[in-house]
Amino acid sequence: MNKTRRDIERGFHIEQPELFVPWGVSEPQLIALLGVQAAKIAPGYITCPCISLGGLAHQLGFHFQPKTNGALVDLEFFRKKYPDEQASFEEFQEHLEMTFGIPRSDAGIMGYASYLWEFGTVAVRHFMAYRYMSEEHVRIIRQAE
Repeated sequence: MNKTRRDIERGFHIEQPELFVPWGVSEPQLIALLGVQAAKIAPGYITCPCISLGGLAHQLGFHFQPKTNGALVDLEFFRKKYPDEQASFEEFQEHLEMTFGIPRSDAGIMGYASYLWEFGTVAVRHFMAYRYMSEEHVRIIRQAE
């Protein structure tokens, strides 16, 4: 079992920059961990470019609750550009399955399945949504204990 899957209930492993981000970390603590890579987008939301999930380059968004003086509860994986929506979906899914194993799935929308992995208090989701246009969503969310 890889260390990302093994430790997902404690936090998330990033391959580049190489670090472990624990659930519940504060915004100032995360900024100190990420260094110059961190971009504070809004209260309760930081992003950085990184590599994780077994070599996948992407942007990673960190969501805190509450938005002010909160703790990390949600990771959002995305790309800055999606020139090929289907190729992106397939690539994310391949890396998610390599990392977390075979998920539960259901029909989803627009010909894409919706995928779910559950590890105790942590849920990993990969699906398509439609809000003015199609959007790929990859989220790892830690539920309150």
